[in-house]
Amino acid sequence: MPNSLPLTAPLLTAMGGIPAQAEPLDSSPRSRVWRVRAGDGRVVIVKQITGDGDVAADADARFAREAAGLRLAGRGSVAPALLATDPGARVMLLEYVDDLGRTEDWMPGYADALARLHALTGPADAGALPAWSGPTAADAESFLALARALDVPVPAAVPDELAGLLARLDPTGHHALLHGDPCPGNDLRTPDGVRFVDFERAALGNGLVELAYFRIGFPTCWCAMSVTAAPLTEVEAVYRSTWRDLTGRDVPGDLADACAGWLIQGDALVERAHRGTADQLARVPTEDFEWGYVSARERLVHRLGVVADLTRDHDHLHALGRLASALATRLLERWPALRPLPTPDQRPWY
Repeated sequence: MPNSLPLTAPLLTAMGGIPAQAEPLDSSPRSRVWRVRAGDGRVVIVKQITGDGDVAADADARFAREAAGLRLAGRGSVAPALLATDPGARVMLLEYVDDLGRTEDWMPGYADALARLHALTGPADAGALPAWSGPTAADAESFLALARALDVPVPAAVPDELAGLLARLDPTGHHALLHGDPCPGNDLRTPDGVRFVDFERAALGNGLVELAYFRIGFPTCWCAMSVTAAPLTEVEAVYRSTWRDLTGRDVPGDLADACAGWLIQGDALVERAHRGTADQLARVPTEDFEWGYVSARERLVHRLGVVADLTRDHDHLHALGRLASALATRLLERWPALRPLPTPDQRPWY
């Protein structure tokens, strides 16, 4: 058993004593994870949020956020149960969920579970988690600067449309339980449906910002994908139907707004460790940086096309849609070797 397994008193009590076996699992640089045979014979997961020195405060916040998100998600069968925590050591003990593995038709179950997750919270939960953090005025200006750098004329109405977009994306008044990073690899398939793991970015906001993942290409994920045609129609219908069944009302908001919000966020072109470190959209004209197996320009071309298609007849984003179309054309003219995003049947399995 690895010496680094954090055997704190609260965990030992919850596990029924010294564990019989522990196996380290792959995880992000922000955490350490083990599959453990507990002293009482159960198989459980031990997760420790890591961070020392200057990032210790961030680690404490991530631990608190994940623990709070898991407690809220525990109201429904959409996440592993949180069995015990030790905040001082930033350690949590979780139910072990056995993933059934690869399945070709994975998206409807994912969409259903996402809607179930979002529907678990409401106004009474305000303050239980941070509000979702969306695009800012700086993001909007960076997007306009990108157009200028690529010599694409900006329609006169676009700045006002972007200001209106930011106002409509304000999470105030929205209390859906957002996962924060609902990517392939964070979804486990079980006989009872999909369960999500890794709630370090959990927040409260409008569920449309995560329903938009299907159209906009899974913007916080290294394995970006393009979902189109009948599969896209089906998964969005599944989400909306599940939400309506659980809440008695239609999904609030505008999917075009949610997609446009992801488009103008340069940080959605890079992995979490690099977010907030540079103006990522400003890099696009001079370098094409990769994240996973997809480049920034390829991600951006896909998002531009999605927003252009969604806003052709949009009351509030028509000019932005024309700009998105022109930008996509310019990117493909300059770099014709850019590839379309992979399709869902090419998603990685772990």
